[in-house]
Amino acid sequence: MPKSDALSVFLVAGEHSGDQLAGKLIPAIRAAAGGPVTFSGVGGEAMAAEGCPSLFPLADIAVMGPAEIVPRLATIVRRVYQTVNAAVAAKPDVLVILDSPEFTHPVAKRVRRRLPSVPIVDYVSPSVWAWRPGRARKMQRYVDHVLAILPFEPAAHRRLGGPPCSYVGHPLIERLQWIESLDPQELARALGLTGERPVLAVLPGSRPNEVRRLMEPFGQALRLLQERFGPFDVVLPAVDSVRPLIEAGLADWPLQPHLVQGETRKFQAFRLARAALAASGTVTLELALSGTPMVVAYKVEFLASRLRWLVKVPSIVLPNLILEENVFPEFVHEDCAPDALAAALTPLLEGGGARDRQLEGLKGLADRMTLPRGTPSERAAEIVLASLDPKPL
Repeated sequence: MPKSDALSVFLVAGEHSGDQLAGKLIPAIRAAAGGPVTFSGVGGEAMAAEGCPSLFPLADIAVMGPAEIVPRLATIVRRVYQTVNAAVAAKPDVLVILDSPEFTHPVAKRVRRRLPSVPIVDYVSPSVWAWRPGRARKMQRYVDHVLAILPFEPAAHRRLGGPPCSYVGHPLIERLQWIESLDPQELARALGLTGERPVLAVLPGSRPNEVRRLMEPFGQALRLLQERFGPFDVVLPAVDSVRPLIEAGLADWPLQPHLVQGETRKFQAFRLARAALAASGTVTLELALSGTPMVVAYKVEFLASRLRWLVKVPSIVLPNLILEENVFPEFVHEDCAPDALAAALTPLLEGGGARDRQLEGLKGLADRMTLPRGTPSERAAEIVLASLDPKPL
């Protein structure tokens, strides 16, 4: 049992995705704890809304890839030690690190050395199944349990000698009923789309570097697609942080898409679209759970491209990994060429064997991701609280 009447939980989220998970985990822990709980740590708006303000702005540490980390390394290192000192001073009953291993794992290692009796739970496994698999075994020294959001990850940790790992469900599965309840025709009416032409959803990324690398090849692919297939409408869901970059890149596109914003409009667009052209990432799961056939593309910065030989998986597309089959075509780095993208999109718009194979693959995805009971947040909260008990889960 905890050392005091009030359970103390220290949470460390390194970017927006972890903050969103923590924002749902906090009320789930409160509901399951059966007593008072105090929360502290590092995060963003979602955690703050649940009464857990951050030690410092999340923007200080929310970076991705070597090219973004290197110029801000001094700030990140300073924030690591600030977080460690705050966690040690708080003497929590449990430390939960969320995603962003470049930041959260250095914190966890140092807290383990200074507070060796405090259980540490890692919510979202690093991609040890994709690259640097040796990290799994090393995590045993400072992580007591991994909460996996992808169903194949527990087996990967067992194979690689990692810490105990449980699939708690991807946060998207909590939204399945909501996604299915959305009316795509509401968006069609709002945009003046008559249904005479197919709709293509285009998603060039949610990070500035992704957008900068993909706007040009995506635009050129649409030009070729027009020539080969004929007229179609494009809907482009954009987040506020990259909308100016997207609007600047549209100057060279052969047609102007309908820009939409917000979660409701985004998922309505997915359900309205006959197919999608998307940057690799969580959005591919969003598209798959919306039932949208897709072509996936990605370009990385130079240093990361030189390290691709370290990648140990047959696909970078999450739905492909979950289905254990490369259902959705992917074009990475130099393969992300307009001609290849247009060639892969054409049969998805036309219909036929390629489209049918994708639709068949999509049918089984939700079944593989759904939990037998409860929500991901509830299951995660159960394991966090169970980490206080020395008995194995």
